[in-house]
Amino acid sequence: MSRLIIVSNRVAPISEGGPAAGGLAVGVYDALKETGGMWFGWSGEVLSSGQPQIQLVEHGPVTFATVGLARRDYDQYYRGFSNATLWPAFHYRADLVHYDRHEFEGYRRVNAWLAGHLVPLLRDDDVIWVHDYHLIPFAEALREAGVKNRIGFFLHIPFPAAQVLLSVPPHRDLVKALCAFDLLGFQTRPDLRAFCDYIVHEAAGQVDDTDGTQPASIRAFGRSLRAAAYPIGVYPDEIAQLAKAGSRGKPVRTMKATLHDRQLIMSVDRLDYSKGLVERFRAFERLLDRSPAFRNRVSFVQIAPPTRADMHAYQDIRLRLEAESGRINGRFAEFDWTPIRYIHRQYERQVLAALFRQSHVGYVTPLRDGMNLVAKEYVSAQDPDDPGVLVLSQFAGAAQELTAALIVNPIDVDGMADALGEALAMPLAERRARYRDMIAQLRDNNVSIWRDNFLRDLNRGAADKPRAVRARAARKAVVA
Repeated sequence: MSRLIIVSNRVAPISEGGPAAGGLAVGVYDALKETGGMWFGWSGEVLSSGQPQIQLVEHGPVTFATVGLARRDYDQYYRGFSNATLWPAFHYRADLVHYDRHEFEGYRRVNAWLAGHLVPLLRDDDVIWVHDYHLIPFAEALREAGVKNRIGFFLHIPFPAAQVLLSVPPHRDLVKALCAFDLLGFQTRPDLRAFCDYIVHEAAGQVDDTDGTQPASIRAFGRSLRAAAYPIGVYPDEIAQLAKAGSRGKPVRTMKATLHDRQLIMSVDRLDYSKGLVERFRAFERLLDRSPAFRNRVSFVQIAPPTRADMHAYQDIRLRLEAESGRINGRFAEFDWTPIRYIHRQYERQVLAALFRQSHVGYVTPLRDGMNLVAKEYVSAQDPDDPGVLVLSQFAGAAQELTAALIVNPIDVDGMADALGEALAMPLAERRARYRDMIAQLRDNNVSIWRDNFLRDLNRGAADKPRAVRARAARKAVVA
């Protein structure tokens, strides 16, 4: 059986039970345990001096191969082009795009450097699965090093419309690099359409699209590849067990004691400008302003762990949120009630799942998101007999599947306030019906199914290739 090689920007921390993370990390690790394989990527360490050395750690049938980054590489590849150029552009924030030619050169250099570290570790029949926007040039670098293995790529964030992608000066180089993969995976059909639109209208390529049952065939830049949408899932039953177990913990007991039977609106997001946090706060304020009956009867908890704290855009959003929550609390708070609890720290998955289970509303309204697994985790954590209501942005990939949520436009503050009011007042029978619809969808497309579908199509390409070669030979024979 072929070995699976996972390549990601960061390799998940390892504990005795596997990676100490959820969602993607758990699904990927399960695949590696089943087939045996390797997880390769950055260790998270930034070195101020010395030459980074690759570290190999065996954990059962899985080899974890990690390497640190020099400070210059971290600044150019990670802080620079990945997160100051690609992240805002791919989240439709062209106004925040910062571009520096040297950072793009650093981005390509680090991808080639990482690929060079992986090449000596590869076997001829390995299947390589590369993840996310940090590593777009990775297959191109492997091809240049002579690697002929099957290589797939999955983009976890949105792929922008062609006119937005054009705001990134080396857009053509990026799309050409993507065409070095054998299979591209996107979160949603709209993301796939955006990529295909670029291929046809900006790269003069060809797309033989399908009805979605098979990957589209693409020809561009002298290369042939396939692409499809593979919406990532979660393990809903595992999250439900975490939620029940965590409900007995101190954080949940403390929360319930301080709520005094008030309804709870719950949000959990990384502190990022793509999450629509300011608009979310203002919609809650609008609810309290227009519907005084909810005052002192509902509390909103926003957990926003820090991320990329050394970048100015993230420092700015933190200051704005602190100002907004202080202003709103100053306007509506009473001696025994604080409307918004804004918590800037990380919590374990079990605690978050338990808090989701206790909340009446899950409030997930990003301005743009590839999938947003928080929405799926919120639904998974609910008590089937007394479930909460999910208020979900139409611009989250999860909205393509969780259609029984209350779908909102995160720019429409009044519309979000209306949805919050509807969710808080929703009858039990309707809440149960919406929950049943969404949990069935999550079970039908859990993270194992996402993973298996992608790897099936990637491996199927290898099986199809000899047939394609034979077909071309047959056509030549007919012509002769």
